[in-house]
Amino acid sequence: MAARRHRDPRQGDLLGWEPPALVERYDERRVRAGSLRGQIARAVAETLTDSEQDRDEIARRMSDYLGEDVSRSMLDAYASQAKEEHTISYIRLIALVEVTGDPRPLQLAAELTGRAVIEGRYVHAIRAEIIREKREQLDREEKSARRLWKGARR
Repeated sequence: MAARRHRDPRQGDLLGWEPPALVERYDERRVRAGSLRGQIARAVAETLTDSEQDRDEIARRMSDYLGEDVSRSMLDAYASQAKEEHTISYIRLIALVEVTGDPRPLQLAAELTGRAVIEGRYVHAIRAEIIREKREQLDREEKSARRLWKGARR
């Protein structure tokens, strides 16, 4: 009978590793609504609910960030689908993202235009990959041109 190997609990499972998500998104079911305004309200509500800060603290910090009054009742209105005339403005959305650290409101907007919001530290990695792909394309074109050139010399 083979001896059992004891696994060190501090050792990670290499095959179980998954890369971190590059894009943070809302659960689609949580922000589903009948209109874009409704979807934005649900997204604001999700960000407020998921934050470790309460709404009073978020409102105070948004006020400090913007240099203008943002009240808890305003946040409540932005998070309400029933208050369509109170859709959050872009500048206040930026303040909400900054104060809560939640990029998902920006991602929701970006997805409407086929874009993605990623951490700035990944921009250079993406650029490097684009350059590598272009280099491979140019290498293929060069090889093709050399074959044609060498074939034409005969």
